[in-house]
Amino acid sequence: MRNTITVMNAKGGVGKSTLVLALAETLATYHGKSILVIDADAQASVSHLLTRQPQLEAAQSAGRTIVDYLIGEVLKETATSWRDFVIGDVSDVDDARSIALMPSDTALTLFEREVSKGDHEGRLRKTIGAWLAEAGSTYDIVLIDSAPGLSVLTECFLREASFYLSPTKPDYISTRGLKFLREFKERDPQMGFAENLGVVINMKDVRFAQDEQFEQWLRQEPQNRCFRQSIPRVGPLQATGFVSPHPRSYWAKYPGETGDHLRRLTLELLDRVGGEALDADYREETPESGRKRSESKVKAMWGALKERRVE
Repeated sequence: MRNTITVMNAKGGVGKSTLVLALAETLATYHGKSILVIDADAQASVSHLLTRQPQLEAAQSAGRTIVDYLIGEVLKETATSWRDFVIGDVSDVDDARSIALMPSDTALTLFEREVSKGDHEGRLRKTIGAWLAEAGSTYDIVLIDSAPGLSVLTECFLREASFYLSPTKPDYISTRGLKFLREFKERDPQMGFAENLGVVINMKDVRFAQDEQFEQWLRQEPQNRCFRQSIPRVGPLQATGFVSPHPRSYWAKYPGETGDHLRRLTLELLDRVGGEALDADYREETPESGRKRSESKVKAMWGALKERRVE
């Protein structure tokens, strides 16, 4: 199944982890998808966004993180089930109960050093490949929150995942990160690489004319395959860094246009994963026509959710 997506940009600070969180919660709530989020960043940002602190600290103390799994499989060469390191029942959105998390820990950086020192890159990639194959057959969508830059672990996910998705801010430095990733992909093509799912223009300041200019510039490059729906920099998305102590509704967390933007984005994401967004069709369709085309799907999704909640 082609349903594993690594989310990365060589440039940090583009809102990658926040977008992974929002995608997971929207896909679970409005599309009924089972989601596995793999936190492959030593900063553990998405782990903190998805779980309450006591729950995350308990997993880290008990040795149930991606670091512990990979140490066992790659450095110790002991057969281990990745399922034993996955936490269920994460997210503070009450309708997003189908999200699971493989949490991270700061020791991930030290693990990568040991991999490089011991020439374990081949075993690491083999482990990642087998893991993603199993996870892809277990969950509807697997989202990998990869660290910025190109570490040995990030490279493995980029080569073994079905797709890569690149969030970028509409500014010059972030777009340089896209160019660097594209150049890296073109090296050693015989080693394989994930398919480019597209660029999500993220954290756009709608009040800043230069952001609009950079967005149009990004959309003019066909290789970017920009998603029609961009995500503005708004208060509700910035507030997702604080996990609510009590469950809340999706529309309380992503109110108004914020939720509308995310629902349209996930509709297009599922279309692309399913192969519906052909390159020819993509080049012919403008962002505005794409939004209009998705309106009927959004309305149908709302109706289905309301019926489900009534039942």
